[in-house]
Amino acid sequence: MNFKKKLFKFSIIQKILAYVGYLYILFVGTTSKIEVKNEGYSKKMLDEKKPFILAFWHGQLMMIGYVWKSRSVLNMLASSHSDGRFGAYIASHFNLKNISIEAKNKSPSLRQIFKILNEGHYLGVTPDGPRGPKHKVSEGIIKIAINSQVPIIPLGFASNNNFKLKSWDSFLITYPFSKCKFVWGDPIIIPSSTKDSEIEKYKLYLEEKINYCINDAKSKLNV
Repeated sequence: MNFKKKLFKFSIIQKILAYVGYLYILFVGTTSKIEVKNEGYSKKMLDEKKPFILAFWHGQLMMIGYVWKSRSVLNMLASSHSDGRFGAYIASHFNLKNISIEAKNKSPSLRQIFKILNEGHYLGVTPDGPRGPKHKVSEGIIKIAINSQVPIIPLGFASNNNFKLKSWDSFLITYPFSKCKFVWGDPIIIPSSTKDSEIEKYKLYLEEKINYCINDAKSKLNV
């Protein structure tokens, strides 16, 4: 482990860097033009205080605070490793709350997740996280949707002025003074009678819908 990685593991360093990151995101959000499309269903669910699972790719985490305008907290599944804690520090400046995934089995407490949904709260999932493969849905989100009978709503984001980090998720960094677009997808309700052999079908379907939202956002920005 090199010196930079060792230094990053210190909580105080993470908190300082997270605050700098928050200020940068705030600057981007303040100076950019941000539009949101097709938020009618999610807004209706929020107004009626009905839970849903928000699904988007891990690489699009940066600007998520600007699409979540509700006073209700968005509970985000996140790694318990140092990068997950770093994300939690940034999220704390927005109306987001991280739920740690256990490092040993990379599985959050299902009891905790179902408690959140049963109480009418909202869950945010990056279905290709916390370590990939990129843009491939894991079965976890599908099983949560089956057992909770809570709809999944896909979300896509695009900006016209950005760069991607050389990370496993090609993390998208949007520059200030950009044009940004969020596109909400239609809700996906997975039947409780779904068999294990059918899970793969729904994984591919969710991948398709998230990518559709992203491509729709890009097309509106001509990028």
